[in-house]
Amino acid sequence: MRFSIKHLSLAIFGLASAESICDKYTTALLKENNATNQLKLITLVVNTAVIGNYTKPNVGIKVPGILAAAKYNNTDVNLAQYFSGALESTNNGSKSGVSVNFLDDGGATPLQLNKPANGTSSNQYKLLTHLYEFFGAVLNCSQYGKSGFSSYSGDTSMYEVHKFMALDAFEVGYFIQQVGMSAASFGVSDSDAATVGNTLNAVFGHKCAAAAAVLPSAKEELQAICIADDCPVATNASCKSYDPVVKPTNTTANGTSTTSASAAGATSTSNGVQLTSHLGLVIALLCIAMVGIPPFG
Repeated sequence: MRFSIKHLSLAIFGLASAESICDKYTTALLKENNATNQLKLITLVVNTAVIGNYTKPNVGIKVPGILAAAKYNNTDVNLAQYFSGALESTNNGSKSGVSVNFLDDGGATPLQLNKPANGTSSNQYKLLTHLYEFFGAVLNCSQYGKSGFSSYSGDTSMYEVHKFMALDAFEVGYFIQQVGMSAASFGVSDSDAATVGNTLNAVFGHKCAAAAAVLPSAKEELQAICIADDCPVATNASCKSYDPVVKPTNTTANGTSTTSASAAGATSTSNGVQLTSHLGLVIALLCIAMVGIPPFG
C-alpha cells in the first residue's frame, strides 16, 4: 500500500493536533506567532542543519553541519562535492547531471546572519528560500503561503531532484546522523532524534520505494534518495519505476571549469556551507521537535 510522508509524520509527531509544531514552537521560542516569526523559526532550524552551530542558546552539542567532510562507519564521506559544482550532479531535465555552483552569494556568511544569501537573484538565494518554504509547508505553518511567508513552487519528487547524485548508504546515513545531531543541539531527546533517523530511513533511505506525496497538495511521486547498489530495498519496492542509476562525473575530468568552495567563501569545516537544489536533504528536518529551548532574541 502506498503511503504519504505527511501521513507518516502526522502519526509519529502529532502534527494533526489543533496547533501545528510550527505554530507551537514559534510561540514557545519567539513569543508572537506571526508569519515573520514562523519564517524566522524555519530559517534558524534549516541554517543550523546546513552550516552547523551558529546560534545561542544551544545545549553544547557540536554540529559540524551536514556537508562537512567526515567518516561514517569508517568510510570517507564528502557531500560537499555535490554542492560546489565539482560534480555534474544537478538535474536540469537532461539525461545526465550538470555542474551548478550554489555557493555564488556569500556561502556561510549570510546564513550566520539568519539570511539565505547576500542578494536575491543568486542560485544560493533561490535554494535557501525554497528550503524555508518547503519546510514551512511540511511543518504545517499556519501562515505559510500568506504575506511574509511565500509558498513553495519547486519540484516535489525528491528522486527526480537527487537522481544524478547516485547517493549511497554511507552518504545518506551520514546526512541522517547530522540531522540527529542538529536536533539534539536544540535540546531534542535521544529517543526523538532516533525517531527522526528512523523516519528518514523509511521515507528516503530505501531504493525502489513506491510513490508518495511530500506536500499536502502534491501528487504521489517517487521519493527515494538512496539509490546506489548498497542501499536497502524498500518493502513496497517498485524498482521498474526508477531509471538506471547514472553516477555523476567529476567536472575536472571533463575539463569543465567550476568555482571551488573556498573561492566562493565557504569551507568544509563546521562553518562551511555547500548548497544544492537537493531539497530532500533538508526535508529530514520536518520531524524535529525543539524541546525546552529559551526564546531567541
